[in-house]
Amino acid sequence: MKITFILATTLLCSAYLFSIERPKKEQKQWTLVWQEEFNGSELDTAHWSRIPRGGSDWNNYMALHEGLVEVKDGNVILKAIENETFPQDTATYLTGGIWTKDKKAFENGRLEVRAKFTSAQGYWPAIWMVPGPIPYPYGGEIDIMEHLNHDNVVYQTVHSHYTINLKKEEPKRYATTPINPNEYNTYAVELYKDSVVYYTNGEKTLCYPKINGGKDGQFPFAYDPFFLYLDSQLGGSWVGAVNPAELPAEMRIDWVRFYKKRSK
Repeated sequence: MKITFILATTLLCSAYLFSIERPKKEQKQWTLVWQEEFNGSELDTAHWSRIPRGGSDWNNYMALHEGLVEVKDGNVILKAIENETFPQDTATYLTGGIWTKDKKAFENGRLEVRAKFTSAQGYWPAIWMVPGPIPYPYGGEIDIMEHLNHDNVVYQTVHSHYTINLKKEEPKRYATTPINPNEYNTYAVELYKDSVVYYTNGEKTLCYPKINGGKDGQFPFAYDPFFLYLDSQLGGSWVGAVNPAELPAEMRIDWVRFYKKRSK
């Protein structure tokens, strides 16, 4: 049974190998339909908002204070600092993040983000997607890039009711890929009706196929558009304790681009 299952997932994802590892002439199948180059000196509020504080590991230090999100030199800079500047805020640390929530959604295409970030103990920059307002994890979560501490790899993962609550590990739901975090790297995901396919610097890292699930099952990723989250994060059960001596830290996003496949 397990051999049959593995064979089925391999065959389903192999259907995309031709397009994933395609020659340059076939890259013309993609058309750029939206882009954010972060030129200028202010965030484009038609598409982006700053992320407010919440009660989860990823957003419990998020703040709207000036300077945590900066548009400069063709980048948006998302900072993570020790709080020595805002005494009215009792948080030990402060982080900046932006999202397209309720403003710009993505589905059935290829999303690319070019970014670089510093490394620090307890620092956790992330590029990810969720639908709204479906409660986590039932709508699914697509982690395009997460980096921890001083790791020399990034993590690319899908989450859902199937993987979180039911704790199912097959089909394989994550990949780790070596990178140089001090340089710009391009992270991408392709969203299909029957698979989610990840890349780092143009190389395929993971294909997660639809096997037996629907919207409330193993593959919720084809039913609702997803919003994009770009954020600096500090501390938590996964990344561990923060070393304030290694702060400030930051992630710089050079651009975001979204492509659709051309009609035949």
